Amino acid sequence: MKARQQQTAIPPIVDPTPIPAGRFAAIDFETADHGRDSACALAVVVVEGTRVLQEEHFYIRPPRQQFLFTWVHGITWRDVVDAPRFGEVWPRVASLLEGAEFFAAHNAGFDRSVLYQCCHCAGVAWPDHRFQCTAKLARQAWGLSPATLPDVCRHLGITLRHHKAASDARACAEVIIAARERGLPLSPWLGTYRGRLPEKGAALPGFNGR
Repeated sequence: MKARQQQTAIPPIVDPTPIPAGRFAAIDFETADHGRDSACALAVVVVEGTRVLQEEHFYIRPPRQQFLFTWVHGITWRDVVDAPRFGEVWPRVASLLEGAEFFAAHNAGFDRSVLYQCCHCAGVAWPDHRFQCTAKLARQAWGLSPATLPDVCRHLGITLRHHKAASDARACAEVIIAARERGLPLSPWLGTYRGRLPEKGAALPGFNGR
């Protein structure tokens, strides 16, 4: 008599849209204070299909000297005092994002809001791309809960130095790549941005925890 095969639970498919096979960009911001305009580091990882094409990391001088989240990411005012402001690095960042079909980030609502606030305060137009959240993707595709970036990376065997922008962005890219390699569907895209844009130079209270 054959032994009964153990059944593996399959997470429900929320949105059966296959992950586009083209180019995407994974991004990760670190911020200095509660203002979403206070980006002090940004990493961008560009992927074509399942191949990483380019990785870039930028230190950014935020609009205020107060650093409340050094304990999270290790960055201080001294590290960025001579770094370019967001508007100065934006042309290079925009060239990296060109041609991407979508952007990906872990807890993408945070990174999207930082991108929009920084673009707004720098007086540049933000890119009109859909955002895929790899935390939501991990819950849907692999049934993970909690689905923090360290949890997802442990599950998938991805190397991570958490809250280091370059490592977080690379890990986020690899989560999308893992889903592509397995033919898994996307999680739902983030909806329309409803955040409040601050007066230029004014802090917008927010939360940096991811």
